[in-house]
Amino acid sequence: MDKTIQKELSAEVQQQVTDWLQRFPDDQKQSAVLGGLHAIQHEYSYLPVAQMDALSERLEMPAIAVYEVASFYSMFELEPVGKHTIAVCTNLSCMLRGGEQVLSYLEDKLNIKCGQSTPDGKYYLKREEECLAGCCGAPMMQINHVYYENLTEAKVDEILQALD
Repeated sequence: MDKTIQKELSAEVQQQVTDWLQRFPDDQKQSAVLGGLHAIQHEYSYLPVAQMDALSERLEMPAIAVYEVASFYSMFELEPVGKHTIAVCTNLSCMLRGGEQVLSYLEDKLNIKCGQSTPDGKYYLKREEECLAGCCGAPMMQINHVYYENLTEAKVDEILQALD
């Protein structure tokens, strides 16, 4: 979260955008916007406006179009959040198998509520996730877009301890 916001895309993000651009026809550069936004968020843990502006220039599309995509998808964060993004599924399958208890356990353990980051900036507990498409492994959660299934309190503790 302390990373200085640059007004230009880093070399790593530039390379990832270039890789995405190679997948689409030259006149469809905007198709790389999701890949570019993912790369920026991976670098900053959220989407700084200066970075979205730089991406819009790189993709030759209006900045507002990039903002629209970024604000549409729940996977993108528009404000600074903790380094590790935790999303707990509370939809029907997970709810029936203890998803709400997992969420409650995380809130108590981290001393935060959904939509908050820990004071040290290590964890961010996303607002309620409707479905993460891992019903067969319920209850489940994602941390930094990695799935963890068949959760128990002990398994949650092990997962958190393994994070840097």
